[in-house]
Amino acid sequence: MPSAIEDSAVTVVDVAICGGGPTGLTTALLLERLGVTTCVIDAKSASLELGRADALNARTQQYLEVADLLSELLPQGITCNTSSTFGDGEFISRQNQWWASLEHTLHKNFLMIGQPVIEKMLAEKLGDVVHYGEQVTSICEDEDGVDVVTSSGRKIRGKYALGADGARSMVRKAIGATFTGTKPEMLWAVLDTFIDTDFPRCPEIITFQLNGQSRVSWIPRERDLCRFYVLLEGEVSLPLAQQSIKDHMAPHKVDFTKTEWYSTFDVKERIASTFLSKDGAGRIFLGGDAAHVHSVNGGQGLNTGIADAFSLAWRIAMVINQPSLDKEAARKVLLSYDTERRSTAQGVIDVAAALVRDTVREAKTYVGTIQKNAGYITGMGVSYEACGSPLVQQSEHGIWKAGFRCPDMIVKSASGEERRLYSQATYGKYLLLSVGKVQATTDSDHPITRYSILPDGASSDEKEENMYTADWATADDVFSVVVRPDMYIAFVSKDIAACESHINGVFS
Repeated sequence: MPSAIEDSAVTVVDVAICGGGPTGLTTALLLERLGVTTCVIDAKSASLELGRADALNARTQQYLEVADLLSELLPQGITCNTSSTFGDGEFISRQNQWWASLEHTLHKNFLMIGQPVIEKMLAEKLGDVVHYGEQVTSICEDEDGVDVVTSSGRKIRGKYALGADGARSMVRKAIGATFTGTKPEMLWAVLDTFIDTDFPRCPEIITFQLNGQSRVSWIPRERDLCRFYVLLEGEVSLPLAQQSIKDHMAPHKVDFTKTEWYSTFDVKERIASTFLSKDGAGRIFLGGDAAHVHSVNGGQGLNTGIADAFSLAWRIAMVINQPSLDKEAARKVLLSYDTERRSTAQGVIDVAAALVRDTVREAKTYVGTIQKNAGYITGMGVSYEACGSPLVQQSEHGIWKAGFRCPDMIVKSASGEERRLYSQATYGKYLLLSVGKVQATTDSDHPITRYSILPDGASSDEKEENMYTADWATADDVFSVVVRPDMYIAFVSKDIAACESHINGVFS
């Protein structure tokens, strides 16, 4: 690929993506797999090598499983589902109830793994779709598409664009979105380091208490790497951060054998006024740090950005791949991204804000705040039932509730092999689950996969490709569930015709 592009050359794609971090790369890969062409521009010289985010929560692991990406990451990370507090030379508490109590999911833990590992995997799968070492210098839109120009002279024409270009987003400024919020006076040091210590090492997130405050946290990482977050007063430097760690871990000795990465960050809590240009009528989206920033407490940044990608990609793909889609229906589908993700981002910011402010309190208080807000930290409690999304129709049946994540239920194939719903699902299509009996459905050109889930031991004269049995299905409790491509429940009803009507309403 030449380092500079001739002025006359225009790269024509479906979606131009500004920013090659986890949000941009994930969106691009999901779109490409759905037949939507992309071009990713990133100012870095190459994929991230060190630092940044350090954990995938339970919901993100579910997303990555549906996208057939998780199995590649699992062997490279370590699982962690326990938070501990340490002070005065001993462990004060250990707790994991907010993980252990999760229902209908396989991965009840964080997967501790560095952002560079994730970016490298995504970039390698995308190949020459990603262009590093180029800065987006301008972006504008008209009724039919978006034009992007880069520092190398590359010109890109896309039907849509995503600004995933970080907290200082050029794209956000270009669409005129404001970025307001608060900025508590806190400056943190963060380091990825290898240590020699007689401290009892364990795969737990440890919060250290000293003088009634909780200013140091130790995050276990792959390769025996240690991630430390340190809140200092006054001057902030690597030597001062290392000394603070030693003070908090006393009486155990700590020697820093090699520090791979050191940085500082001041806490900002901001959200864009819109995640879609032209007050929701445009073609330029925002995601990741370009749309929302907050403290690292709770490990929600990377996870929220990846959730943005899974929320957005299927919507754009649906609109592009369904050219007969009514214009108003297309607008409804796209605008619902802003409705759902902006409300979620505000919730994430509020939780992170509460956590970061509790670092100057006792560890017990900090852990209590984690437990109170576990739904966001695990990702499993994020829901859309109350945000006014047009793609969620209020309804419920037992554990199946519109606007909430789809339970990852166990089903059995015709051979009796147990499988999980998420391992069978394919990202990009709606699911229509018929539970209790096989129900007649009408043919449709919409992207839908139909599952019939019968009671254990039941048989049917009808042979369907996606027919399963389950011990939680019963013949006297027949119902149907519409599950969106991002594995959130859209609608539940005892009447399958009502479910089909809901799906038809999305496309018209």
